[in-house]
Amino acid sequence: MRRFPGLPYLAETPDAAGAGADLDVTAEADAHRWLEAIDDPAALAWVEAHNRETLDALGGPELDTLTAELREILDADDRIPFVVKRGEHYYNFWQDADHPRGVWRRTHWADYCQARPAWEVLIDVDALNAAEGESWVWHGAHCLEPEDPSGTWERALVSLSPGGTDADVTREFDLVNKRWVEEGFQRPAAKGGVSWIDRDTVYVYTDFGADAAGQSALTSSGYPRCVKRWRRGQPLAAAETLFEAAESDLMAVAFRDHTRGFERDFIHHALAFYEQRLIERLPDGTQLPLDLPLSAQASVHREWLLVLLRDDWMPETTLYPSGALLAIDYAAFKAGARDFRVLFTPDARRSLEGFEWTRHYLVLDILEDVKHRFVRLEPRAEGEWSSFALDALPATGEVGLSAVDDEASDEVFVVVTDYLTPTTLSRLDLAQAETASAAPTPVKQAPAFFDASGMRVEQRFATSTDGTRVPYFLVLPAGADDVSRETALPTLLYGYGGFEISLTPHYAPDVGRCWLSRGGAYAVANIRGGGEYGPRWHRAALKADRHKAFEDFAAVAADLVASGVTTPRQLGIQGGSNGGLLVGNMITRYPDHFAAAVCEVPLLDMQRYHQLLAGASWMAEYGDPDSDDWERFLKDYSPYHNLREGVDYPAVLFTTSTRDDRVHPGHARKMMAKMEAMSAGDVHYYENTEGGHGGAADNAQRARLGALAWRFLWQRLGAS
Repeated sequence: MRRFPGLPYLAETPDAAGAGADLDVTAEADAHRWLEAIDDPAALAWVEAHNRETLDALGGPELDTLTAELREILDADDRIPFVVKRGEHYYNFWQDADHPRGVWRRTHWADYCQARPAWEVLIDVDALNAAEGESWVWHGAHCLEPEDPSGTWERALVSLSPGGTDADVTREFDLVNKRWVEEGFQRPAAKGGVSWIDRDTVYVYTDFGADAAGQSALTSSGYPRCVKRWRRGQPLAAAETLFEAAESDLMAVAFRDHTRGFERDFIHHALAFYEQRLIERLPDGTQLPLDLPLSAQASVHREWLLVLLRDDWMPETTLYPSGALLAIDYAAFKAGARDFRVLFTPDARRSLEGFEWTRHYLVLDILEDVKHRFVRLEPRAEGEWSSFALDALPATGEVGLSAVDDEASDEVFVVVTDYLTPTTLSRLDLAQAETASAAPTPVKQAPAFFDASGMRVEQRFATSTDGTRVPYFLVLPAGADDVSRETALPTLLYGYGGFEISLTPHYAPDVGRCWLSRGGAYAVANIRGGGEYGPRWHRAALKADRHKAFEDFAAVAADLVASGVTTPRQLGIQGGSNGGLLVGNMITRYPDHFAAAVCEVPLLDMQRYHQLLAGASWMAEYGDPDSDDWERFLKDYSPYHNLREGVDYPAVLFTTSTRDDRVHPGHARKMMAKMEAMSAGDVHYYENTEGGHGGAADNAQRARLGALAWRFLWQRLGAS
């Protein structure tokens, strides 16, 4: 299930000098700014020393046990190998103990349905690393669809990242002979990508280097601004420029819609994070920008143009509200028609989480108080759409749908899970949804990694400072039926609250095994800034209103205490990336609300975030520090600038990655250094050397990072 074709990873590649870190400032301005130099020997020595200190403090038999338990989960060979259909094959990427960096493989459906499918390995990343002396991390593959529906899928564009960075390389792979294509398309490491036009032509958007006038091929955010057409046999430098965004824009990418009978070419021009244009590139080379609001998200599929509105819009005489999904015949739209059909209208409890096309249907994924509801729509004559509620799907937990083959069938994969229930993969034919055989057919069931007997999930609501009801999920361990102040539990509260991303229930075996099974409670807060109630919920915590996300999180923490689930000395919090900014603000704004915090790959210096790696791309979310935004509101939620001497801060574990080229590791480094210099108390730091923004490149690294966090939390929250 998806919203609309989105932006690629929003990040920039660090350079040896520190990814643009301006180091010629006085020590008085920022005593720890030298830590922004990512690969500076002194900075790396600082990292190594702090890593040793953290391992000394948290290491031992318990850390080893936790690590082993997490490795068992991550490497289990009976996990569900999720697949995508390409022609007659079903493709999967798989990592386990024998394949730490993974194998890309495929099988046929009959084999896939077996308990132990017979897999045909195409690329072994570990073997590739051994042969090339590299540290590649898999970033995906884009297969070229044959012109003949019954033809063979012959080629793929494979993306590999050095060490897990967002920057990656592209190589052409022969799917028939299972080997790299000599003299095939190869893109050097950079932010960007390559997408197929046909067998001998691709779109490429990457760092082409400065032009003759010295202008960069990247935007100020570090993303590609030039789209080129690259023909087989040409050097990359000879590729033909088709589109150029301004350096002040966010990025530009291009793709071909290969749907048979509806082949079209598009340029996605992102002016800013929430401003974008979809431009059709017509066969004669003419570029046709779609006449839509810049804040709207547009998608073209077969005959239809879908538009999801972020703001109210009145193209003619009809006002369409923010959060609505509109549909119109695409050819009629290009001819001037604006008589949109409203497919979904949000209300106080409902928002559109995503959609999925099959051959004949459009399925809407609607969140109602953070619970999925699915509706199957079918376009009929004269713009009418029939509607049918898919009530056979579960009413609680996380449910996801994805088309098996949106050109050939109405079948979808159905993935169902919740906090306590292992994931099930099923298959459902939407054409049969109104018949007795409407229930999905189970295909695979993930194993249970912890005993959930006696555990339960509740949805609760807290009241924020301004009276807003904030939903949250609470997972209670076995034996917690009569929680009170006398039986309060060690509790971990997780949150994110940004970029219109929703936090919905999903099976979390690490939480179950390392926390719930040991007697802890777990809560997830659906605070403003996220997408749980659509654009309005996100917009409510943008820029100057960011404090509302923090107030929501504090309200959930207070509700957990007031209801007797936990106490401040037994409450821990966790968040990463934008969630790390959330945790940083909880540390500085509400230090007495909890006892421990895990702050992962965080943003923390909001005065310089826009000058570090991909930070400039997020100014639509946070604000511009070079304007009066800094004095008006940004400095009020810059954790690095709001640390104060003499405050009794909770215990903190900061984790990040040297190779994170999205959120600069300098944020976590400097926050740690400043708290240490202030003698802030129980503060620890661990920086993985690989892994990019995900923090880890393989299961061994993921297990170690997770074990460090769980060990830290158990020590600080006093669990037996």
